[in-house]
Amino acid sequence: MNGASLEVNSLVGGYGNVTVVHGVSFRALAGQITALIGSNGAGKSTTLRMLSGLLPTAGGRIQLDGCSISDFSAHQRVDDGLVMVPEGRMIFPHMTVEENLRIGAFAPRARLGIADRMTEAYDLFPLLAERRRQLGGTLSGGEQQMLALARGLMALPRLLLLDEPSLGLAPQAAAEIFDIIEKLSSTGLTIVLAEQDIYKSLMLAHQAYVFEHGRISFEGSGNDLMTDPRIRVAYLGVEPAKL
Repeated sequence: MNGASLEVNSLVGGYGNVTVVHGVSFRALAGQITALIGSNGAGKSTTLRMLSGLLPTAGGRIQLDGCSISDFSAHQRVDDGLVMVPEGRMIFPHMTVEENLRIGAFAPRARLGIADRMTEAYDLFPLLAERRRQLGGTLSGGEQQMLALARGLMALPRLLLLDEPSLGLAPQAAAEIFDIIEKLSSTGLTIVLAEQDIYKSLMLAHQAYVFEHGRISFEGSGNDLMTDPRIRVAYLGVEPAKL
């Protein structure tokens, strides 16, 4: 799988007259996991919504593989390979697992070879294969998250935006999701991950950015931020005396 690079410059946006993101700039290199971490309300999800085209920007530039997509609609971005798996999963509860997956391949570039990608999805998520005729709304939270991820992959992403994929999941289900994210990254897919589990995000991330009040306050490799005393105290719950 060939991942795409992402470059975000001076991104500004929010909701109505309320600005949430204030001039954010970062890069996601092709084939790597880039983590956006920070407390709730820091601007991570708003940033992903602007990247996906679900929320208009008030300023800044978004480039995919060096080409501007700032003026692209949400569906144009999907067709260009930028795909988002939203917070809360947002599956279609009254459709079967298989119907949910087929909807993921609505973009023109994703319609060819749909049968092969269905097979790949079921190979990656064997539980979904067992439940292919089951309604999405009857799945467990972890299974619904797997379905949301698989549906995103059906769109043939070159860059996958993941918004809080472990939110609301039991620890074992969350661990399975993180294992899948790591496996997807090993195929060369570019992943931008906004996630509440900061420890696990930094463990996976090649590069990470810390959001505070709609701005980036720290950046570095996942390993560097994991060992940074400021991050350990503020986000990982390590007491200063133990550093």
